[in-house]
Formats: sequence, C-alpha cells, structure tokens
Amino acid sequence: MKRLLLITAFALSAAWAQAQSNDLIIHKETGSLYLVHKVVAKENWYSIGRIYNISPKEMAPYNGLTLNYSLRIGQELKIPLSHINFSQDGQKNADESFVPVYHVAQQNEALAHISALYDKVPVAYLEKWNRIKRGDAKQGEKLIVGYMKVKTSLSYLARGGTNKIDAVADTKNNAGEVTIVAKEEKKPAEVAETKQEEKHPMKNVAAPIPSPVVNQNKPTYTSASINNRLNGGYFSPDFVDGGNKTIGTAGTFKSTSGWNDGKYYVLINNVPVGTILKVIAPATQKSVFAKVLGQLPDMKESDGLLIRISNAAASELGEPEGKFGVQVKY
Repeated sequence: MKRLLLITAFALSAAWAQAQSNDLIIHKETGSLYLVHKVVAKENWYSIGRIYNISPKEMAPYNGLTLNYSLRIGQELKIPLSHINFSQDGQKNADESFVPVYHVAQQNEALAHISALYDKVPVAYLEKWNRIKRGDAKQGEKLIVGYMKVKTSLSYLARGGTNKIDAVADTKNNAGEVTIVAKEEKKPAEVAETKQEEKHPMKNVAAPIPSPVVNQNKPTYTSASINNRLNGGYFSPDFVDGGNKTIGTAGTFKSTSGWNDGKYYVLINNVPVGTILKVIAPATQKSVFAKVLGQLPDMKESDGLLIRISNAAASELGEPEGKFGVQVKY
C-alpha cells in the first residue's frame, strides 16, 4: 500500500512538473500582453498569483471572473503582463529573478515586426538576447522578447531564471554593470522633475477622493506652454493610435506637472508604462495626451475606476477633481 502511494505521488509530481515545464510563451490581445497558465491540482488564485508575481485581484477580472470562482483542474487562465512582472530594460527588485518570455516566430517575420508587437523592444535587444542577426529568425523558433520578474523565494519559475539579463547600452558604469541609456536627451531640470513625478505620482492623493478645489495659485502659462496645451499637451507628438479604445470612469490625483508645461500623467492597469494615451471627456468634448506612470493603486478608492489622471489634465478637460466619464485611446 505504501509503495502504491509512493508511485502515485511520484506520477502526480511528474505530471505536474511536465505540465508546468514549458517555456513561457507570450500572447497579445487588444493591445494587452499575457501568458497562459493551465491549472493543476490544489492551485488557487493566490498560489498562481505567487508564481507569476501578480495580484489575484488583477488576475481574476482580467479573465472575466471573481475571486469567489473555484478554479478547475485543466482550466486555462490568462496571466497579464505589466511593468510589475515584465521587464525589457533589465530593471527589477532585489528579491526578484528574471525568467525569459518567448515569442514563436512566424514565416518570414522580421525582427522589426516582432519589436513593434511587444512594446517596441529595441531590435538590438532581440538580437543580443537570442544571439541572432536581423533576418535570421526561423519559422517556429522561440525568441526571447522580455523577461518575467518573479519573486525568487515564492515562484518555482525562479529556478530556471537569472539575476541579470543582457541589455544593450552605449555605456557602462564604473562597476561594469549595464546602464540603460534613455531614448531621448533631456535637460537636467526636466529629468529631475520627471523622476520626482514618476516616483511619487500619488503622493498627494487623499482618501476619500477630494471634492473639487479651485487652484488659487495656478501659474501663468508661457507662450510655449500654451502651444503645448492647444495641441493636447507635451506628449501629443508621441501619441500612436494602435486601435485600442475603452471607456470608463476616471479619478484624479494631485500633480505639480502639467500646469505650466502640459506634461500630463495617468495611472491605468494593463497598459505598459510609458505609453501615451489620448484621454477624451465626452461631456466637454476636450482631450489631452498623457503618459502612463504605472498601475492604479490597490486601494478602495480605485474600485470602479478605469484610470486616474493628474488634476492638471482634469482641468484641461474642463472636469473637476473627482470622478467623471472618459474615453481612452492608445
């Protein structure tokens, strides 16, 4: 009897390992990147979330389900990829490991096309990660297009991962570590302002969402900033309409950017950081172009929201600081 139990346990363990040993293959749907996970025995929303470094509160609705739904063995779940658990720039937290994520090359598919599919990852990165040259991709070949960031102590995927990935850069620092070079040059003051904004985008958000407040100290616009605003903001030239469109409720957060320079920022789930969105207020028929800083914060005040936009952007849309309907394109 004991021997039978051992054999059965070994068989189940082997089946589980085989089911989960496949490479992580990336998928794309309506502009969103995701993986597919097949549920095995004794898994639940939380254990799967630990594997892929994602909150069950985000994973369940992404699959059109709720956390009360009982998962079935063999059921396939979509695992969304975002800046939280997906990297293409070599950046991660100290307690995380990199695990390669693959794209399966199609017939006569150029690296430039693959780059465009996956957040415009530089072709030079694709060449280095996969040790190939332009045009060398073969049909059916698995090509690394980025890396999943998983918690080293929580995810079995970390066993096949690495602590550092090759990144293409123009310079190296004194320690010999790769330094990613920004795509565009910025003035020191501009860089400092952007970093401060991106580090603390929600620093002045209070709970509950504040009532509309008139800014008595609103700065006077320069001619340059007025031109920016007339075109929808500083980021308007970088907007690319990928055919993605959604509607929902917007909330706001306080921001020091945007009032003078037209630099509007937003927080939204399932859209890559750095993406430029066109945010339209149907009530006023006004629009702004804003950069994605990150996901919506996991807090009660985010319930029911599609997006949070800076109060400067809300002002440009002619909306008060609070909640209002918007249409988002990207």
